[in-house]
Amino acid sequence: MLFSKNPTSIFLLLTLTFVLLLSFSININASDPTNSEDDSDDLEQLLALDEQEDQLPEDQDQESSSRFSEAEVLSKAQRIVLELNSDNSKRVIDENEFVLLLGYAPWCVRSAELMPQFAEAATSLKELGSPVLMAKLDAERYPKVASLLDIKGFPTLLLFVNGTSLAYTGGFSAEEIVIWARKKTGVPVIRINTVTEAEDFLKKHHMFVIGLFEKFEGSDYKAFIKAAMSDNEIQFAEASNIEVAKLLYPDIKATNFLGIVKSEPERYTAYDGTFEMENILQFLDYNKFPLVTKLTELNSVRVYSSPVKLQVYVFAKADDFKTLLEPLQDVARKFITKLMLIYIDIVDENLAKPFLTLFGLEESKNTLVTAFDNKGSSKYLLQSDPTPSNIEEFCSGLLHGSISTYFKSQPIPDNNNASVLAVVGKTFDDLVLNSPKNVLLEVYTPWCINCETTSKQVEKLAKHFKGLDSLIFAKIDASANEHPKLQVDDYPSLFLYKAGDKGNPIKLSTKSGSKELAAFINKQVRPKDQAAKDEL
Repeated sequence: MLFSKNPTSIFLLLTLTFVLLLSFSININASDPTNSEDDSDDLEQLLALDEQEDQLPEDQDQESSSRFSEAEVLSKAQRIVLELNSDNSKRVIDENEFVLLLGYAPWCVRSAELMPQFAEAATSLKELGSPVLMAKLDAERYPKVASLLDIKGFPTLLLFVNGTSLAYTGGFSAEEIVIWARKKTGVPVIRINTVTEAEDFLKKHHMFVIGLFEKFEGSDYKAFIKAAMSDNEIQFAEASNIEVAKLLYPDIKATNFLGIVKSEPERYTAYDGTFEMENILQFLDYNKFPLVTKLTELNSVRVYSSPVKLQVYVFAKADDFKTLLEPLQDVARKFITKLMLIYIDIVDENLAKPFLTLFGLEESKNTLVTAFDNKGSSKYLLQSDPTPSNIEEFCSGLLHGSISTYFKSQPIPDNNNASVLAVVGKTFDDLVLNSPKNVLLEVYTPWCINCETTSKQVEKLAKHFKGLDSLIFAKIDASANEHPKLQVDDYPSLFLYKAGDKGNPIKLSTKSGSKELAAFINKQVRPKDQAAKDEL
């Protein structure tokens, strides 16, 4: 097919990114970035500075000492993240047991989006007494260091354990970074012993898994711990007191219980399978997303990699979506674990436009509903009004295989007096596959550098063979039109669909000259006793 399976954002807001990144930048050295003065006391100075701010004088104004302004909180979070450079990177990584490193580039939008989440995670980890040192590296300024640390894209997160790197596999919110870092450094599960601890836990975690066990031992408990260590995104908690556990999951009725809790209407989901690590992880994969997931740059990878491969996308303006959300949640409940409902703000070009372009609907401003079967790379479009009842019917049809795959097409053009017919997705069958004549088809795209030269050749050939009624010349813009029988890997491409054998088109070389092409066409479409040399 002529579309990409996983569309990625191609719109980079360079100026905004630069400003954002400056606001989150941490420069430990002097103002000259090439200054090589000794920085051996960086960590000690940072810790001392934090201690000074924590120990405010008693006679200081009570209001200012009781809380930081937002700017002060951000400033403190920035200082907790150590800026690496060519002088200190090796020493910092070698001398610390755990270093979580963010490799970024100043022009990268996703780096700018991740930076404040990373800083917030650093603050939380410090408050929790975590041994993880949070650091960042401007990979564009220090390319040799980035290469040595195996930073190849932006942003890149790596955990160094005693100098050896481990790829980051968690989520990208501050909470998810904290959860992943703690799991990988020895705290896969938080034990809840008291009501106070349960209440405090609820304030900090939006989604979590709770396990209730009479004793923290046995095969069920071991499977629970293995699942907690293998999972990369969700905080696990454990309790042995049923009254304490009920504060986290009110419907618990017995020990050896596991359930997932989310901050949404479908808040509680109990696990009813056997306590085996693989089964528990599969349960979490199918139940960790909200009923309707809002797609963002930070969660897009998690959404695309979900085991639920049938994904329905609702594109709408934020205000319009507010009225749709509750009905959509009702729809989603009927298809839990079978398909995902995902919302994208249609005004957000960075996220919406790459998807809508796949349907030829990139200029749309009104609510649209599409779907992708990521298992088979098929796509679908709801072509009726996007009402809740129509969306539910669309979802049901997808599951039962009664919705036709969508192939985009431009409007049917007027080909009167055209020497080369313009073919679109809707007319490919009639003008090419079902035509009783031979068809020479040029497949091109507007962005193709060499397509213009080939188009001129085709025009010239069309004029040359004008008197041959058994031959039609045609062209199709592959960027705006699709058909299941048109498989194209490079542009431009030339295909000769011979009458009587349309299922096996002959691919012609676009590097051939006009004379060579004319001779080949003449040989293929004229009867042998009528064939003659063609001169152009």
